[in-house]
Amino acid sequence: MSTHGIVAAARPAHRDVNVLRWLSAYTASVTGDVVYFLALSWAAPRSGGPSQAGMVVAAGALPRAVLMLGGGVVADRFGPRRVAVVSDAVRCAVILAVAVAVVSTSPGVWLLVAVALVFGVVDAVFMPAVGALPPRITSPEQLARVQGMRGLSIRLSNAVGPLLAGSVLAIGGSAGAFTAAGVLFAVSLVVLLTVRIATPSEVPRRTSAWRELGDGLRYVRRHRMLAPLVTVIGLSEMCFSGPVATGLVLLADERGWGASGMGWVASAFSVGGAAAGLLITVSPRIPRAGLVMSAALLVTAVGAVALGRAPSLPVAVMFGALIGLTSGFTTVVTGALLQTETDPRYLGRVTSVTTLCTLGLAPALFPAVGVTVSLWGAGAFFAGCGAICLLAAALGLAVPALRHAELQPPGPAVRSGQ
Repeated sequence: MSTHGIVAAARPAHRDVNVLRWLSAYTASVTGDVVYFLALSWAAPRSGGPSQAGMVVAAGALPRAVLMLGGGVVADRFGPRRVAVVSDAVRCAVILAVAVAVVSTSPGVWLLVAVALVFGVVDAVFMPAVGALPPRITSPEQLARVQGMRGLSIRLSNAVGPLLAGSVLAIGGSAGAFTAAGVLFAVSLVVLLTVRIATPSEVPRRTSAWRELGDGLRYVRRHRMLAPLVTVIGLSEMCFSGPVATGLVLLADERGWGASGMGWVASAFSVGGAAAGLLITVSPRIPRAGLVMSAALLVTAVGAVALGRAPSLPVAVMFGALIGLTSGFTTVVTGALLQTETDPRYLGRVTSVTTLCTLGLAPALFPAVGVTVSLWGAGAFFAGCGAICLLAAALGLAVPALRHAELQPPGPAVRSGQ
């Protein structure tokens, strides 16, 4: 990386002003996503009826999954911050235009479908770009802390976003919620422009997009650590990137805990995840990261099975918190290992692969949740989640590169400015 610009004083990531700017921009963007999604979900049945709501949501999920790998190529070719800035600008403009349309006319469901399609395409390039940014704003030994801060940001956004969306929907309806989302994207855009990033000392030679995509996939496949690590990430996040929320609803319904019981378990899961992010953010180091990652996966597997067999709501809440803690820890450690091991030239493409394995393919797993619960009960679904986590832990222990993986201990944070 180039060394032009200023060198920051040695400080941990959670005290680095540049990292905090990035975190603020990321938090505003994720909160905007939450508000936008809830506004869209609110507007869809009112424009085309309940049967149309699923079509609107699917319209956003489909291009995100199909184009995710291409989004990684875009992030690597044009630079992650530039792509993230353009993505925020497009989302801001589109969402504010929709707010105006909702106020001035009575938009049909097809307008909402078009908006969902645009957001799905933008998400496909935004997510890999965001994932490729941390190594360019901090030093390698601070990446675990940055991932912990990112986890905290996601938990905060998922807690504040629905409250904000509910308030503006009650006051200003769909137009108010879309406007709030647009403002959050604008805030993210402005703050992101102030973030200084390091630039690669070597500019990669441009080839066709297809060739760059194939090059990125070969890079992952041939890397001694990335190939098994991406598999572990996909397995460990498969259930917890969305399907587990549906499983919690069905578990609470099956046990008679009601909506409030489901809320308690989901909240405990979020609190556990936030605690994991906070612990890693302030932790001086994570010794033997590979072994600790596998151990956390083993505990997650046991906790998932126990949650499905919980005899009472308090016990389920306890296991929900445990799963949130250990799965949150795994997410942070695997993310930091991924960014430490990946050549910066490939970060966007590698991130797109892991994002596709977690968020992009999640919609395809939702039908399996309902089928599993209807045939064998909610306990079987959570037992399946436990088995998948156990498989991920076994892979982490079986592959020497993962078993012996280490994160760099925190040291002086040297940053290049752009």
